[in-house]
Amino acid sequence: MDALIREPQDWRPVCRRQDLVPNSGVVALVDGAQIALFYVPQAAGDGVYAMENRDPKSGANVIGRGIVGHMGGELVVASPLYKQHFRLADGACVQHPEQRLRTWRARLNGDAVEIA
Repeated sequence: MDALIREPQDWRPVCRRQDLVPNSGVVALVDGAQIALFYVPQAAGDGVYAMENRDPKSGANVIGRGIVGHMGGELVVASPLYKQHFRLADGACVQHPEQRLRTWRARLNGDAVEIA
């Protein structure tokens, strides 16, 4: 019997592809947590990123309203309140290393946007 290597079955749909806005963020409520989803079509892979919506400095749920851009060769989102920049890939803050946003793996699966 051949053993198949499979991806863990921890992916879950959070919205549909048409709910995403290119180069911008939308927010989904998943198990009581607000998750900011960013769709950057020109990025590698699916170009979908998922991170915590809560700004660690202000405590406000505003990251999904941030501006997506590039800084130091990295894709980032600027918090709308204090303008600190968080890397979409890992949630690390460029200016303040002690600040970090939780991130989730994200992907497009047909019409579904899924996180793990």
